[in-house]
Amino acid sequence: MTFGYATVALFFLRFWKKTGDRLFAKFSAAFWLMMLGRIAVALNRVEEDAIHYLYLFRLFAYMLILYAIVHKNRGNDGQALSSR
Repeated sequence: MTFGYATVALFFLRFWKKTGDRLFAKFSAAFWLMMLGRIAVALNRVEEDAIHYLYLFRLFAYMLILYAIVHKNRGNDGQALSSR
């Protein structure tokens, strides 16, 4: 799973560099967060009652994806109007 998240993050990073579209940069950041979350779960040996805190990485990643989609659909991507 961790390698898959890293691969997808690099994929979106490449598209961001080609297009300059911030949507791809936000998606890349979200997948890096998911990768870090999986690493944190795998490496930490915490009590079962406290493991849910490690899933905040995933929550923030999903929130970032939702924010990126809403931001893109509202037309507030920060790109010049002539490029649309």
